[in-house]
Amino acid sequence: MKQDRMLIAILVVILILIGVSLTLFFLRRGDVAYGPDDSPDGVVRNYVLALHKEDYPRAYGYLQDADNKPSLTEFRGEFIGLSWNIQNSGLQIGATEVSGDEAVVRLTIIHGGSEPFNSSWRENSDAWLTLQEGEWKLTYLPSPYWGWE
Repeated sequence: MKQDRMLIAILVVILILIGVSLTLFFLRRGDVAYGPDDSPDGVVRNYVLALHKEDYPRAYGYLQDADNKPSLTEFRGEFIGLSWNIQNSGLQIGATEVSGDEAVVRLTIIHGGSEPFNSSWRENSDAWLTLQEGEWKLTYLPSPYWGWE
């Protein structure tokens, strides 16, 4: 009889731990907020976050004004087809090097595996920015966060 009570007590504790774990998991999945745009790494972070949130007008606003800049419709079209790739990727922002009105932000892109036995892999790359009218604007980011030349 004592063994039955002990087994029931263990099962109750396990169920309580599972309940607490699930509650914490769902409560911590909050929405990620945008940060300040006053630094090159802040612009990169907010641009990538806007793409993950599919907020294309905001992401488009971080692009450098140049002759080869796509229209918002073209920009959106490039990423609608790639959204599965973006949602399956992550980004770690490293050191920032600023030289006058240009900046380079070191990045590590984490590409997630899309198949059950396909593991994720990392790629080191850079984001390039330029200072235009007092704001940092992107001139280049590696794939999958950049869809044109």
